[in-house]
Amino acid sequence: MSLSGKVALVTGGSRGIGFATAKVLLENGAKVAITGKDQKRLEKLAEISNVFAITADIRNSNEVKNAVQKIVEKFGRLDILVNNAGVFPRIKQLHEIEEDEWNEVLDVNLTGQYRVTKEAIPHLQKTSGSIINISSDAGLKAYQGFNADAYSATKAALIILTKCWALEYSKNKIRVNCICPGVVDTDMTKPFVKTQKDRDFMNAEHPLGRIGKPEEVAKAVLYFASDDALWITGAILAVDGGESTK
Repeated sequence: MSLSGKVALVTGGSRGIGFATAKVLLENGAKVAITGKDQKRLEKLAEISNVFAITADIRNSNEVKNAVQKIVEKFGRLDILVNNAGVFPRIKQLHEIEEDEWNEVLDVNLTGQYRVTKEAIPHLQKTSGSIINISSDAGLKAYQGFNADAYSATKAALIILTKCWALEYSKNKIRVNCICPGVVDTDMTKPFVKTQKDRDFMNAEHPLGRIGKPEEVAKAVLYFASDDALWITGAILAVDGGESTK
């Protein structure tokens, strides 16, 4: 699945699934740009890897526009967009969620994806590129006691947007697909697996008996980004150890 000559942008690429994805794309020949808010972390990653790191907050349209412009100026093109950046809110029931908390999650997890995709589309139209949206099992079904309504809403919205964009840009041969991970061992999920009891519970929730690894999601991204998936668009793939089948 060689990506030689391809240029990829991975948002939220400084850690977790994002960085694992950047690493896998690099290993398979792509030139990779990552964005994030932590400038020091991005600079450190740029020093130890071949990623092109750009500090950008996807809540800010100007920063998003500047990031995409810098990528195209440096590499001359854009072939792959991985919409990975996101936030996870504090667990609360709906009646306890403040409106600013609600809006913050929507601004990052949904409107942020719109901002980046909007800026990337004109360049992807030139390359018949590929967009991979990172959603979640929480966008596929409701979970008893999960109580992260804004998060679930944004992840469900990203699933239907994947299908909308797949149809909207099919004439440009832009492929748009979506991955829905289960619980993956990242900084975002660490608060939920603090003890061995927590980890045992999370492992048991997945029919294959364990939570996922970031690189396992990254390899699914690689497939969608590669020419092996040239006849696939609008697909929604659960990468979750079977969790969403229950």
